[in-house]
Amino acid sequence: MSTVAFHTLGCKVNHYETEAIWQLFKEASYERVDFEQNADVFVINTCTVTNTGDKKSRQVIRRAIRKNPDAIICVTGCYAQTSSAEIMEIPGVDIVVGTQDRHKLLEYIDTFKGERQPINGVSNIMKNRTYEELDVPYFTDRTRASLKIQEGCNNFCTFCIIPWARGLMRSRDPEKVVEQATTLVNSGYKEIVLTGIHTGGYGQDLKNYNLAQLLRDLESIDGLERIRISSIEASQLTDEVIEVLQQSNKVVRHLHVPLQSGSDTVLKRMRRKYSMAHFSERITKLYAALPGLAVTSDVIVGFPGETAEEFQETYDFIVNHQFSELHVFPYSQRIGTPAARMDNQIDENVKNERVHQLIQLSDQLAKTYASRFENDVLEVIPEEKGSKEGILVGYADNYMKVEFEGDDSLIGQICKVKIIQAGYPLNHGQLLRVVDHASNKSEEEVLI
Repeated sequence: MSTVAFHTLGCKVNHYETEAIWQLFKEASYERVDFEQNADVFVINTCTVTNTGDKKSRQVIRRAIRKNPDAIICVTGCYAQTSSAEIMEIPGVDIVVGTQDRHKLLEYIDTFKGERQPINGVSNIMKNRTYEELDVPYFTDRTRASLKIQEGCNNFCTFCIIPWARGLMRSRDPEKVVEQATTLVNSGYKEIVLTGIHTGGYGQDLKNYNLAQLLRDLESIDGLERIRISSIEASQLTDEVIEVLQQSNKVVRHLHVPLQSGSDTVLKRMRRKYSMAHFSERITKLYAALPGLAVTSDVIVGFPGETAEEFQETYDFIVNHQFSELHVFPYSQRIGTPAARMDNQIDENVKNERVHQLIQLSDQLAKTYASRFENDVLEVIPEEKGSKEGILVGYADNYMKVEFEGDDSLIGQICKVKIIQAGYPLNHGQLLRVVDHASNKSEEEVLI
Protein backbone atom coordinates (compact mmCIF):
# COMPACT_ATOMS: atom_id res chain seq x y z
CA MET A 1 0.00 0.00 0.00
CA SER A 2 1.35 3.46 -0.95
CA THR A 3 1.78 6.01 1.83
CA VAL A 4 1.10 9.75 1.96
CA ALA A 5 2.07 12.41 4.52
CA PHE A 6 0.60 15.91 4.88
CA HIS A 7 1.83 19.19 6.32
CA THR A 8 -0.55 22.15 6.54
CA LEU A 9 0.43 25.77 7.03
CA GLY A 10 -1.96 28.65 7.64
CA CYS A 11 -5.66 29.02 8.25
CA LYS A 12 -8.63 26.79 9.10
CA VAL A 13 -9.60 26.63 5.44
CA ASN A 14 -6.24 25.07 4.60
CA HIS A 15 -6.69 22.49 7.37
CA TYR A 16 -10.15 21.68 6.04
CA GLU A 17 -8.80 21.28 2.52
CA THR A 18 -5.96 19.01 3.67
CA GLU A 19 -8.59 16.71 5.21
CA ALA A 20 -10.50 16.81 1.90
CA ILE A 21 -7.36 15.98 -0.11
CA TRP A 22 -6.67 13.10 2.31
CA GLN A 23 -10.13 11.71 1.50
CA LEU A 24 -9.12 11.58 -2.19
CA PHE A 25 -5.95 9.65 -1.32
CA LYS A 26 -7.85 7.37 1.05
CA GLU A 27 -10.31 6.46 -1.71
CA ALA A 28 -7.25 5.56 -3.84
CA SER A 29 -6.11 3.11 -1.09
CA TYR A 30 -3.28 5.22 0.32
CA GLU A 31 -2.24 4.90 3.96
CA ARG A 32 -1.67 8.15 5.86
CA VAL A 33 1.55 8.43 7.87
CA ASP A 34 3.07 11.15 10.01
CA PHE A 35 4.97 13.88 8.17
CA GLU A 36 8.12 13.04 10.12
CA GLN A 37 8.09 9.48 8.71
CA ASN A 38 9.16 8.35 5.27
CA ALA A 39 6.31 8.38 2.77
CA ASP A 40 5.86 7.69 -0.93
CA VAL A 41 4.09 11.03 -1.39
CA PHE A 42 4.40 14.25 0.60
CA VAL A 43 1.67 16.91 0.24
CA ILE A 44 2.50 20.38 1.57
CA ASN A 45 -0.49 22.75 1.80
CA THR A 46 1.05 26.22 1.82
CA CYS A 47 0.18 29.71 3.10
CA THR A 48 0.98 33.09 1.57
CA VAL A 49 -0.92 35.55 3.77
CA THR A 50 2.43 37.09 4.83
CA ASN A 51 5.99 36.96 3.50
CA THR A 52 6.72 34.77 6.54
CA GLY A 53 4.08 32.31 5.28
CA ASP A 54 6.03 32.01 2.01
CA LYS A 55 9.29 31.48 3.88
CA LYS A 56 7.85 28.81 6.20
CA SER A 57 6.29 27.04 3.22
CA ARG A 58 9.67 26.87 1.43
CA GLN A 59 11.33 25.53 4.59
CA VAL A 60 8.78 22.71 4.92
CA ILE A 61 9.08 21.83 1.22
CA ARG A 62 12.88 21.56 1.47
CA ARG A 63 12.60 19.52 4.67
CA ALA A 64 10.38 16.97 2.94
CA ILE A 65 12.78 16.75 -0.01
CA ARG A 66 15.79 16.19 2.28
CA LYS A 67 13.96 13.56 4.31
CA ASN A 68 13.07 11.39 1.36
CA PRO A 69 14.63 12.39 -1.98
CA ASP A 70 12.84 9.51 -3.71
CA ALA A 71 9.35 10.59 -2.58
CA ILE A 72 6.95 12.46 -4.85
CA ILE A 73 6.71 16.03 -3.50
CA CYS A 74 3.38 17.77 -4.13
CA VAL A 75 2.86 21.42 -3.23
CA THR A 76 -0.61 22.99 -3.07
CA GLY A 77 -2.38 25.93 -1.40
CA CYS A 78 -2.12 29.71 -1.58
CA TYR A 79 1.66 30.11 -1.99
CA ALA A 80 1.52 27.50 -4.75
CA GLN A 81 -1.23 29.50 -6.47
CA THR A 82 0.57 32.86 -6.40
CA SER A 83 4.17 31.66 -6.89
CA SER A 84 4.10 28.37 -8.79
CA ALA A 85 7.14 29.21 -10.93
CA GLU A 86 9.19 30.03 -7.82
CA ILE A 87 8.24 26.68 -6.25
CA MET A 88 8.95 24.75 -9.44
CA GLU A 89 12.52 26.07 -9.29
CA ILE A 90 13.13 24.26 -5.98
CA PRO A 91 15.05 21.06 -6.91
CA GLY A 92 13.00 18.03 -5.88
CA VAL A 93 9.51 19.54 -6.23
CA ASP A 94 7.54 17.28 -8.56
CA ILE A 95 3.93 18.56 -8.69
CA VAL A 96 2.46 22.00 -8.00
CA VAL A 97 -1.32 22.53 -7.75
CA GLY A 98 -2.81 25.81 -6.50
CA THR A 99 -6.15 26.45 -4.81
CA GLN A 100 -8.22 24.72 -7.47
CA ASP A 101 -8.09 21.36 -9.29
CA ARG A 102 -6.98 19.51 -6.15
CA HIS A 103 -8.94 16.49 -7.42
CA LYS A 104 -6.34 16.20 -10.21
CA LEU A 105 -3.49 15.50 -7.76
CA LEU A 106 -3.74 11.72 -8.03
CA GLU A 107 -3.92 11.92 -11.82
CA TYR A 108 -0.78 14.09 -11.82
CA ILE A 109 0.99 11.60 -9.54
CA ASP A 110 0.24 8.76 -11.98
CA THR A 111 1.50 10.91 -14.87
CA PHE A 112 4.67 11.81 -12.98
CA LYS A 113 5.41 8.15 -12.18
CA GLY A 114 5.38 7.41 -15.89
CA GLU A 115 7.18 10.47 -17.26
CA ARG A 116 9.31 11.63 -14.27
CA GLN A 117 8.90 15.25 -15.38
CA PRO A 118 7.79 18.01 -12.95
CA ILE A 119 4.17 19.12 -13.42
CA ASN A 120 2.87 22.67 -12.89
CA GLY A 121 -0.91 22.31 -12.66
CA VAL A 122 -1.62 25.92 -11.59
CA SER A 123 -4.01 27.97 -13.74
CA ASN A 124 -5.48 31.49 -13.53
CA ILE A 125 -7.69 31.52 -10.43
CA MET A 126 -9.37 34.79 -11.46
CA LYS A 127 -11.12 33.02 -14.34
CA ASN A 128 -12.72 30.47 -12.01
CA ARG A 129 -16.39 31.12 -11.24
CA THR A 130 -17.36 27.72 -9.79
CA TYR A 131 -16.90 26.35 -6.28
CA GLU A 132 -14.67 23.27 -6.16
CA GLU A 133 -16.46 20.54 -4.22
CA LEU A 134 -14.14 19.02 -1.60
CA ASP A 135 -16.11 16.87 0.80
CA VAL A 136 -14.99 15.83 4.30
CA PRO A 137 -17.28 13.25 5.93
CA TYR A 138 -15.36 13.36 9.23
CA PHE A 139 -12.19 14.75 10.79
CA THR A 140 -9.46 13.00 12.74
CA ASP A 141 -9.23 13.88 16.46
CA ARG A 142 -11.67 16.78 16.47
CA THR A 143 -14.93 17.34 18.30
CA ARG A 144 -15.81 20.39 16.21
CA ALA A 145 -16.24 19.86 12.48
CA SER A 146 -15.34 22.56 9.98
CA LEU A 147 -17.65 22.97 7.02
CA LYS A 148 -16.41 25.08 4.12
CA ILE A 149 -19.26 27.03 2.53
CA GLN A 150 -17.54 29.46 0.16
CA GLU A 151 -14.32 30.31 -1.61
CA GLY A 152 -12.63 33.55 -2.64
CA CYS A 153 -13.05 37.24 -1.81
CA ASN A 154 -14.05 40.34 -3.81
CA ASN A 155 -12.81 42.95 -1.35
CA PHE A 156 -9.19 43.55 -2.44
CA CYS A 157 -8.11 45.25 0.80
CA THR A 158 -4.82 47.07 0.18
CA PHE A 159 -2.86 44.91 2.67
CA CYS A 160 -4.14 41.52 1.47
CA ILE A 161 -2.87 39.09 -1.19
CA ILE A 162 -5.65 36.54 -0.67
CA PRO A 163 -7.96 37.43 -3.60
CA TRP A 164 -5.02 36.68 -5.90
CA ALA A 165 -4.48 33.35 -4.14
CA ARG A 166 -8.12 32.33 -3.85
CA GLY A 167 -9.93 34.13 -6.65
CA LEU A 168 -13.30 35.84 -6.58
CA MET A 169 -16.26 34.97 -4.36
CA ARG A 170 -17.86 31.57 -5.07
CA SER A 171 -20.58 30.14 -2.82
CA ARG A 172 -21.09 26.43 -2.36
CA ASP A 173 -24.39 24.91 -3.46
CA PRO A 174 -26.68 25.15 -0.39
CA GLU A 175 -27.94 21.60 -0.90
CA LYS A 176 -24.33 20.35 -0.75
CA VAL A 177 -23.73 22.33 2.45
CA VAL A 178 -26.79 20.85 4.16
CA GLU A 179 -25.91 17.38 2.86
CA GLN A 180 -22.37 17.55 4.27
CA ALA A 181 -23.62 19.01 7.57
CA THR A 182 -26.02 16.07 7.90
CA THR A 183 -23.19 13.61 7.16
CA LEU A 184 -21.00 15.25 9.83
CA VAL A 185 -23.80 15.07 12.40
CA ASN A 186 -24.33 11.40 11.53
CA SER A 187 -20.58 10.91 12.13
CA GLY A 188 -21.10 12.13 15.71
CA TYR A 189 -20.33 15.85 15.55
CA LYS A 190 -22.53 18.12 17.62
CA GLU A 191 -20.85 21.37 16.59
CA ILE A 192 -20.14 22.63 13.09
CA VAL A 193 -18.00 25.68 12.26
CA LEU A 194 -18.97 27.37 9.00
CA THR A 195 -15.74 28.42 7.37
CA GLY A 196 -14.45 29.99 4.17
CA ILE A 197 -12.19 32.74 2.88
CA HIS A 198 -14.93 35.35 3.29
CA THR A 199 -17.52 33.27 5.15
CA GLY A 200 -20.07 36.00 5.86
CA GLY A 201 -20.29 36.81 2.15
CA TYR A 202 -21.95 33.47 1.45
CA GLY A 203 -24.73 33.79 -1.12
CA GLN A 204 -23.65 37.08 -2.69
CA ASP A 205 -23.26 35.25 -6.01
CA LEU A 206 -26.42 33.13 -5.65
CA LYS A 207 -29.96 33.98 -6.75
CA ASN A 208 -32.57 34.30 -4.00
CA TYR A 209 -30.39 32.64 -1.36
CA ASN A 210 -28.11 34.10 1.31
CA LEU A 211 -26.35 33.37 4.59
CA ALA A 212 -29.51 33.95 6.62
CA GLN A 213 -31.38 31.31 4.60
CA LEU A 214 -28.48 28.86 4.96
CA LEU A 215 -28.56 29.31 8.75
CA ARG A 216 -32.32 28.63 8.74
CA ASP A 217 -31.80 25.44 6.71
CA LEU A 218 -28.99 24.21 8.98
CA GLU A 219 -31.16 24.91 12.03
CA SER A 220 -33.54 22.15 10.89
CA ILE A 221 -30.91 19.37 10.96
CA ASP A 222 -31.71 16.94 13.78
CA GLY A 223 -28.73 16.24 16.02
CA LEU A 224 -26.86 19.43 15.10
CA GLU A 225 -26.55 21.26 18.41
CA ARG A 226 -24.16 24.14 17.71
CA ILE A 227 -23.56 26.28 14.63
CA ARG A 228 -20.53 28.57 14.77
CA ILE A 229 -19.66 31.15 12.09
CA SER A 230 -15.88 31.38 11.78
CA SER A 231 -15.88 35.05 10.74
CA ILE A 232 -18.32 37.68 9.49
CA GLU A 233 -17.80 41.30 8.44
CA ALA A 234 -19.82 44.07 10.09
CA SER A 235 -21.22 44.96 6.65
CA GLN A 236 -22.58 41.39 6.36
CA LEU A 237 -24.46 41.61 9.67
CA THR A 238 -27.70 42.57 7.98
CA ASP A 239 -30.94 43.00 9.91
CA GLU A 240 -32.05 39.65 8.46
CA VAL A 241 -28.91 37.87 9.69
CA ILE A 242 -29.25 39.41 13.17
CA GLU A 243 -32.91 38.35 13.29
CA VAL A 244 -31.96 34.75 12.40
CA LEU A 245 -29.24 34.77 15.08
CA GLN A 246 -31.72 36.07 17.65
CA GLN A 247 -34.32 33.41 16.82
CA SER A 248 -31.88 30.51 16.54
CA ASN A 249 -31.43 27.89 19.23
CA LYS A 250 -28.30 26.53 17.55
CA VAL A 251 -26.11 29.48 16.50
CA VAL A 252 -23.74 30.07 19.41
CA ARG A 253 -23.20 33.29 21.37
CA HIS A 254 -19.88 34.05 19.73
CA LEU A 255 -19.08 35.97 16.57
CA HIS A 256 -15.70 36.92 15.14
CA VAL A 257 -16.10 40.31 13.47
CA PRO A 258 -12.83 41.69 12.00
CA LEU A 259 -12.25 45.34 12.88
CA GLN A 260 -8.68 45.82 11.51
CA SER A 261 -8.72 49.49 12.60
CA GLY A 262 -10.95 51.77 14.64
CA SER A 263 -10.00 54.83 12.59
CA ASP A 264 -11.99 55.89 9.52
CA THR A 265 -8.91 57.37 7.85
CA VAL A 266 -6.93 54.14 8.28
CA LEU A 267 -9.91 52.06 7.08
CA LYS A 268 -10.03 54.18 3.94
CA ARG A 269 -6.34 53.50 3.25
CA MET A 270 -7.00 49.80 3.89
CA ARG A 271 -9.93 49.95 1.44
CA ARG A 272 -12.27 48.37 3.98
CA LYS A 273 -15.98 48.43 3.17
CA TYR A 274 -17.39 50.13 6.29
CA SER A 275 -17.12 53.20 8.48
CA MET A 276 -16.70 53.17 12.23
CA ALA A 277 -20.20 54.58 12.62
CA HIS A 278 -21.64 51.65 10.67
CA PHE A 279 -19.53 49.10 12.57
CA SER A 280 -20.63 50.61 15.87
CA GLU A 281 -24.31 50.57 14.91
CA ARG A 282 -24.17 46.92 13.84
CA ILE A 283 -22.31 45.73 16.95
CA THR A 284 -24.64 47.68 19.23
CA LYS A 285 -27.65 46.06 17.54
CA LEU A 286 -26.01 42.63 17.91
CA TYR A 287 -25.45 43.06 21.64
CA ALA A 288 -29.08 44.14 22.10
CA ALA A 289 -30.36 41.12 20.16
CA LEU A 290 -28.03 38.54 21.77
CA PRO A 291 -27.44 39.04 25.51
CA GLY A 292 -24.14 37.54 26.64
CA LEU A 293 -22.69 37.57 23.13
CA ALA A 294 -18.89 37.34 22.84
CA VAL A 295 -17.48 39.38 19.95
CA THR A 296 -13.85 38.69 19.10
CA SER A 297 -11.95 40.61 16.46
CA ASP A 298 -8.79 41.07 14.39
CA VAL A 299 -6.80 44.31 14.59
CA ILE A 300 -3.83 45.40 12.47
CA VAL A 301 -1.59 48.02 14.10
CA GLY A 302 1.12 50.08 12.45
CA PHE A 303 -0.59 50.23 9.06
CA PRO A 304 1.30 52.66 6.76
CA GLY A 305 0.75 56.23 7.92
CA GLU A 306 -1.00 55.24 11.19
CA THR A 307 -0.54 58.22 13.52
CA ALA A 308 -0.62 58.14 17.32
CA GLU A 309 -4.06 59.78 17.09
CA GLU A 310 -5.38 57.12 14.71
CA PHE A 311 -4.08 54.35 16.95
CA GLN A 312 -5.78 56.02 19.93
CA GLU A 313 -9.05 56.06 17.97
CA THR A 314 -8.71 52.30 17.53
CA TYR A 315 -7.88 51.78 21.20
CA ASP A 316 -10.85 53.87 22.36
CA PHE A 317 -13.25 52.19 19.94
CA ILE A 318 -12.26 48.75 21.26
CA VAL A 319 -12.74 49.87 24.89
CA ASN A 320 -16.12 51.44 24.13
CA HIS A 321 -17.46 48.38 22.30
CA GLN A 322 -16.29 45.74 24.79
CA PHE A 323 -14.87 43.05 22.54
CA SER A 324 -14.26 39.81 24.43
CA GLU A 325 -10.84 39.11 22.89
CA LEU A 326 -8.56 40.49 20.18
CA HIS A 327 -6.20 38.91 17.68
CA VAL A 328 -3.57 41.62 17.26
CA PHE A 329 -1.15 41.74 14.33
CA PRO A 330 1.61 44.21 13.53
CA TYR A 331 1.25 45.33 9.92
CA SER A 332 3.50 43.23 7.71
CA GLN A 333 4.44 44.42 4.22
CA ARG A 334 3.07 41.86 1.79
CA ILE A 335 4.97 42.08 -1.49
CA GLY A 336 2.52 42.55 -4.35
CA THR A 337 -0.06 44.55 -2.39
CA PRO A 338 -0.76 48.32 -2.66
CA ALA A 339 -0.06 48.88 1.05
CA ALA A 340 3.50 47.58 0.67
CA ARG A 341 4.18 50.47 -1.72
CA MET A 342 2.62 53.17 0.49
CA ASP A 343 4.70 55.97 2.00
CA ASN A 344 5.13 56.43 5.76
CA GLN A 345 5.81 52.81 6.71
CA ILE A 346 5.78 52.60 10.52
CA ASP A 347 8.90 51.87 12.57
CA GLU A 348 8.98 48.29 13.94
CA ASN A 349 9.51 49.51 17.52
CA VAL A 350 6.39 51.68 17.29
CA LYS A 351 4.41 48.75 15.89
CA ASN A 352 5.58 46.46 18.69
CA GLU A 353 4.66 48.98 21.37
CA ARG A 354 1.16 49.35 19.93
CA VAL A 355 0.77 45.57 19.67
CA HIS A 356 1.78 45.28 23.32
CA GLN A 357 -0.81 47.88 24.38
CA LEU A 358 -3.63 46.10 22.54
CA ILE A 359 -2.65 42.65 23.83
CA GLN A 360 -2.77 44.03 27.38
CA LEU A 361 -6.18 45.52 26.62
CA SER A 362 -7.36 42.22 25.12
CA ASP A 363 -6.37 40.35 28.30
CA GLN A 364 -8.33 42.85 30.41
CA LEU A 365 -11.39 42.61 28.15
CA ALA A 366 -11.27 38.78 28.15
CA LYS A 367 -11.12 38.67 31.96
CA THR A 368 -13.97 41.17 32.25
CA TYR A 369 -16.12 39.17 29.83
CA ALA A 370 -15.43 35.87 31.61
CA SER A 371 -16.19 37.38 35.03
CA ARG A 372 -19.80 37.96 33.90
CA PHE A 373 -20.29 34.18 33.93
CA GLU A 374 -18.79 33.32 37.33
CA ASN A 375 -21.31 31.09 39.18
CA ASP A 376 -23.34 30.67 35.98
CA VAL A 377 -23.85 27.30 34.33
CA LEU A 378 -22.52 26.98 30.79
CA GLU A 379 -22.75 24.19 28.26
CA VAL A 380 -19.25 22.90 27.58
CA ILE A 381 -18.24 20.31 24.99
CA PRO A 382 -14.94 18.85 26.26
CA GLU A 383 -12.39 18.36 23.47
CA GLU A 384 -9.32 16.93 25.17
CA LYS A 385 -7.71 15.83 28.40
CA GLY A 386 -6.29 18.57 30.62
CA SER A 387 -2.76 18.82 31.97
CA LYS A 388 -3.70 16.77 35.06
CA GLU A 389 -5.22 13.32 35.31
CA GLY A 390 -9.03 13.37 35.41
CA ILE A 391 -9.31 16.90 34.02
CA LEU A 392 -11.10 17.73 30.75
CA VAL A 393 -10.85 20.92 28.70
CA GLY A 394 -13.41 22.26 26.24
CA TYR A 395 -15.30 25.29 25.04
CA ALA A 396 -18.61 26.80 26.03
CA ASP A 397 -20.88 28.11 23.28
CA ASN A 398 -19.55 31.65 23.94
CA TYR A 399 -16.01 30.33 23.32
CA MET A 400 -14.89 30.52 26.94
CA LYS A 401 -12.28 27.80 27.54
CA VAL A 402 -13.27 25.71 30.57
CA GLU A 403 -11.56 22.91 32.48
CA PHE A 404 -13.36 20.59 34.92
CA GLU A 405 -13.09 17.16 36.49
CA GLY A 406 -14.57 14.45 34.33
CA ASP A 407 -14.15 11.07 32.70
CA ASP A 408 -12.69 10.73 29.18
CA SER A 409 -16.02 9.28 28.02
CA LEU A 410 -17.45 12.81 28.25
CA ILE A 411 -15.28 14.11 25.40
CA GLY A 412 -17.63 15.31 22.65
CA GLN A 413 -20.66 15.34 24.98
CA ILE A 414 -22.69 18.40 26.05
CA CYS A 415 -21.88 19.02 29.70
CA LYS A 416 -23.57 21.47 32.04
CA VAL A 417 -20.70 23.03 33.98
CA LYS A 418 -20.88 25.61 36.73
CA ILE A 419 -18.12 28.24 36.44
CA ILE A 420 -16.46 28.23 39.87
CA GLN A 421 -13.59 30.54 38.99
CA ALA A 422 -13.72 32.73 35.90
CA GLY A 423 -10.47 33.81 34.31
CA TYR A 424 -8.43 34.03 31.13
CA PRO A 425 -7.27 32.07 29.24
CA LEU A 426 -8.84 29.29 31.32
CA ASN A 427 -11.96 29.08 33.47
CA HIS A 428 -12.42 26.46 36.20
CA GLY A 429 -15.75 24.70 36.48
CA GLN A 430 -17.65 21.88 38.14
CA LEU A 431 -19.59 19.27 36.19
CA LEU A 432 -23.30 19.17 37.03
CA ARG A 433 -24.77 16.83 34.42
CA VAL A 434 -24.68 15.70 30.81
CA VAL A 435 -27.52 16.68 28.48
CA ASP A 436 -28.63 15.46 25.07
CA HIS A 437 -29.42 18.84 23.54
CA ALA A 438 -27.80 22.27 23.73
CA SER A 439 -29.69 25.45 24.53
CA ASN A 440 -26.67 27.69 23.79
CA LYS A 441 -27.59 29.82 26.76
CA SER A 442 -26.26 30.09 30.30
CA GLU A 443 -28.15 29.51 33.54
CA GLU A 444 -27.75 31.04 36.94
CA GLU A 445 -27.47 28.12 39.31
CA VAL A 446 -26.05 27.52 42.77
CA LEU A 447 -24.65 24.10 43.64
CA ILE A 448 -26.35 22.50 46.61
